[in-house]
Amino acid sequence: MILSTIGYEAATLPEVIGTLRTAGVEVVLDVRAVAASRRAGFSKTMLRASLEAEGIGYEHLRGLGTPKPGRDAARKGRIGEMETLFFEHMATPEAQDALALAVAIARERPAALLCYEACAAGCHRRIVANMIRKATGCEIRDL
Repeated sequence: MILSTIGYEAATLPEVIGTLRTAGVEVVLDVRAVAASRRAGFSKTMLRASLEAEGIGYEHLRGLGTPKPGRDAARKGRIGEMETLFFEHMATPEAQDALALAVAIARERPAALLCYEACAAGCHRRIVANMIRKATGCEIRDL
């Protein structure tokens, strides 16, 4: 079982969809706290419709998004601070419920965690992917 991760920072929507299709992804797990974007096509409603038109499912897991103070820290390059805040957030019931859903989906279908940052190393989706790997034993692939 493989769990993919993808960031759309440096890509267009057609490029992201093409990458997902090539990787065999069947469902995108949007792990943004706020599923809105200034980038064309990446706001929740348009993204869901575009993915579904290509046969790819979509699930917004707001509970796996980074809280605002963590996003602010990440924007300023303070990745350690973002990680600390995100781990604190992951102890909340909302986050644990969302993680349980993500684990269940990842066990059933080839999934990809989606967030903005192009590089997974500085993004909270890496942490979420590792939590899912711990629960499922899956391999993680950054697209």
